Amino acid sequence: MTNNVVIIMDKNAAKKFVLENARPLELAVYKFYFEDGFNQTVVDELSKFQNADGGFGHALEPDFFNPNSSPIATNDAIITLSRVNALDRDSDIVKNIVKYLESHDSFDKDKKRWLFAIDSNKDYPHAIWWKKKGDGISNFNPSISLAAFMICYGTRISLYEKIIKEGLDFLENGETVGGDDINCYLMAYEFLTSNCISDIVDLNIFKDLLCKAIENCICKDVSKYGVEYVPMPSSIFTGKYLEFITPEIKSLIAAEKTILGKLQMEDGGFDITWKWYTAYTDEYEQARAWWRPRITIEKLLFNELQIGE
Repeated sequence: MTNNVVIIMDKNAAKKFVLENARPLELAVYKFYFEDGFNQTVVDELSKFQNADGGFGHALEPDFFNPNSSPIATNDAIITLSRVNALDRDSDIVKNIVKYLESHDSFDKDKKRWLFAIDSNKDYPHAIWWKKKGDGISNFNPSISLAAFMICYGTRISLYEKIIKEGLDFLENGETVGGDDINCYLMAYEFLTSNCISDIVDLNIFKDLLCKAIENCICKDVSKYGVEYVPMPSSIFTGKYLEFITPEIKSLIAAEKTILGKLQMEDGGFDITWKWYTAYTDEYEQARAWWRPRITIEKLLFNELQIGE
């Protein structure tokens, strides 16, 4: 799988990189995790990306600069709120997210999915995968997590229950599920379990299917980690969802940890492993600069995982 040489990650250098390079939002996230910061600071910074309609844009997801609200950017905001324990259904930020999702903006009413890519992305700097192709739908990313969010924090209706059921059927049929999709499924599972909602799908079956999907998703070739855009353990496990770590995943986590120091750059940060494949060269470099502290925070959290190696 990999050689036995362990190259230790320099945590202090990584933290210094984040402190010196992160956007205010990611800096607030970093301080929440590592400096006893307040999650309200994260909420305040995140709110700056929220539009009047309740959705999110403005390069919250740094690979597309579209200021307009989109389901994928709104899902990204929900992920951040969830990770810092700030999903308060009585808060303005959550109420406004519910308002946006209830409007069914960028929602395909026939296929009953929120769009992965919206048409207006083409009008702003973006990575090639954010240009809308066809119906703009990508399996259940982000529909399954948005549906579960609405069931738990908005109004529970049969439409959202149907999305959850169809998403589980998709897993059960053995369809290929990528790393970003996995994170949507995990958040949906978390919302349902933490809110004790067990009458939509069998949560034990959901968990078993997710374990198998994660095992199938994570790249087994450790030599590709940090070099190619492949799903790694650190793409999924950054302090949460530890109940999904199977023996095989545990070995891959241990293997990735041994090479974190090798992947770390001289400035202490970690880099992205993808290009935009569009003409927006300068904007790509800006996006990369925004991504790197975010990825470095994920590596710091991943490095702290205690899995009993």
